[in-house]
Amino acid sequence: MWDGKGVNFALFSANATKVEVCLFSQDGHTELERITLPEYTDQIFHGYLPNIGPGQVYGYRVHGPYEPEAGHRFNPNKLLLDPYARAHVGELKWDPAVFGYTLGHPDDDLSFDERDSAPFVPKCVVTDPNFDWHGQAARNPIAWDKTVLYETHVRGYTKLHPAVPEALRGTYAGLHTKEVLDYIRSIGVTSVELLPVHSFVNDSQLLEKGLTNYWGYNTIGFFAPDPRYAHDRFECLREFKEMVAGIHAAGLEVILDVVYNHTAEGNERGPTLSFKGIDNASYYRLTAGQPRYYVNDTGTGNTVNLSHPRVIQMVTDSLRYWANEMHVDGFRFDLGTILAREPNGFDNQSGFLKACGQDPTLGSVKLIAEPWDCGPGGYQVGEFPPGWAEWNDKFRDITREYWKGSVPATALLPRLLGSPGEFDHQGRKPWACVNFITAHDGFTLNDCVTYEEKHNDANGEDNKDGSSDNRSSNYGVEGPSDDPDIQRIRARQIRNMLSTLLLSQGTPMLLAGDEFGRTQNGNNNAYCQDSDISWVNWNIEEKGQSLIRFVSRLTALRRRFPILRRGRFLTEAYNEELDIKELTWVDAGGGEIGPDGWDGTQCFGLMLDGRAQPTGIRRRGSDATLLMVFNAWSDLVEFKLPPTIDEQWKLLIDTNISEEEEERENQIFPSGHTYGVTGHSFLMFELEPDHHS
Repeated sequence: MWDGKGVNFALFSANATKVEVCLFSQDGHTELERITLPEYTDQIFHGYLPNIGPGQVYGYRVHGPYEPEAGHRFNPNKLLLDPYARAHVGELKWDPAVFGYTLGHPDDDLSFDERDSAPFVPKCVVTDPNFDWHGQAARNPIAWDKTVLYETHVRGYTKLHPAVPEALRGTYAGLHTKEVLDYIRSIGVTSVELLPVHSFVNDSQLLEKGLTNYWGYNTIGFFAPDPRYAHDRFECLREFKEMVAGIHAAGLEVILDVVYNHTAEGNERGPTLSFKGIDNASYYRLTAGQPRYYVNDTGTGNTVNLSHPRVIQMVTDSLRYWANEMHVDGFRFDLGTILAREPNGFDNQSGFLKACGQDPTLGSVKLIAEPWDCGPGGYQVGEFPPGWAEWNDKFRDITREYWKGSVPATALLPRLLGSPGEFDHQGRKPWACVNFITAHDGFTLNDCVTYEEKHNDANGEDNKDGSSDNRSSNYGVEGPSDDPDIQRIRARQIRNMLSTLLLSQGTPMLLAGDEFGRTQNGNNNAYCQDSDISWVNWNIEEKGQSLIRFVSRLTALRRRFPILRRGRFLTEAYNEELDIKELTWVDAGGGEIGPDGWDGTQCFGLMLDGRAQPTGIRRRGSDATLLMVFNAWSDLVEFKLPPTIDEQWKLLIDTNISEEEEERENQIFPSGHTYGVTGHSFLMFELEPDHHS
């Protein structure tokens, strides 16, 4: 860390015998000096170098035993990245020298390679932490009940954006262009969730195919923004902070997708780039009894050892750094279950979760878990501790299945209410349930109604990669169709699923581009596609513009009616004092559906009465009564609007109504009126006083 006069270099290693800091020329090509760190305190090698300042390029060489069968892989011939480096320069070149062992040697990874890796690996840069935030608050917190997440990619979102100067497209600078942020705000989004921006590595097997690790789930530096997204790579840190400042100035949050579950070093046959050469036995989970091999609960070759106190410290230091110094507002944790896995399995009182729970900084930002991994007992939806939110794939799967007509309506009911069976415990709130129908991994929403099979041929894996469990439908034709009937049902199903997402209890997450029908041409695993398959295409046709307007209406309704984002779980309990129920299930005859009345039902209503709330300050719209009608049948259903006294129903949404017919929306219908609900459609009504009664 630079203090204005010099730099204190410090590196944790419980098993090393010596650490050298290596200083390089600014271009990173020439090693100028090696300096042995003179002090070793509490397992930390450290030393202060005066007259070293910002811009200095460096790396470490770490000495110690090379005993793979004992879990140690020290090799001072390999230049290593500082785990705490704030900036990286250069990219990994897949030369044999980057491996700690000799490729092709008869003893495989037990051999010891003496080639210098410095010419082929990225290096660290000393940075100046000073930045003028122009008096802006450290973060821009938005209440959970008002949050609408928007998952996107720094590069892909603006790579084709016509309003972004060409030189800035696909960069941190491009993402905070005024026109980009104005658009994001206009659709009602509050929080921009970015796919990984931590410095990462491109896999050799992808580069050999002419592909790349586009998503970035292959981290090698937990404190350094990836320089590939910077317009000027030597100003990467400043550009990232400017992006955050610009997003905050637009009234939006920044959420980072973070990957602390594994690193880019892979298994015993992977490269030695940082942690493996610093202290392999501390940083990684190794197989019990055979520490030559790695526990692979991530499916990527290695698993970060979050049972080690120094590793927990590194991860929490990283999180605090991004929150305090970089001003980000929250984190989405890739394969979050691994972070809470102790040697005996998942533990929601693990060391890492306890560390987060007691930390004043981390307790004030949004923490969102992807609550599954491929390890034993890896599926843990609803099991994270209070204070955490979690992705809910049950909402995704059931919503897709219901609108296809593949599951009974009863499967959808709890998903509309924030999945209380999973989340209503220990005082957790509905916002802890992050609802989504699509994400970066899988089909886009448009492709969910256009393809029944994945089409991943461009990935170079013979279409074997990606999930085959898409729960999608093509409605008669695989791929785009000119058939007007197919076009109509596809458009309606997209609107149905968006309505379900944005009007359900819980926190909605929208995949960027779904709001105008973005397609990946049936590719459901575009992790390696830094191409127009993944890039957002801003050449939006009129039907896409119409969908944007529809999404904006949905988010406006969510803001307008607090009953749609209640701070507690809704119940069917009768309120004697108010003579109302806040939640009533309604059948097509306008009556209440009892516990035994659901058999065969695929068309039903959900009536929410906003008057049934604790006493206190009332907000505009808080006492509204709403009726949402879901019809997954393919046929029209005559639905009787619930009878009331001196009141009438105002139509707010009918997904079967085109924009040309919008005058039909806001139409008033008398209490008890029978409304023809088109097959595969969603409706929403608001109860109003009948002034003519």
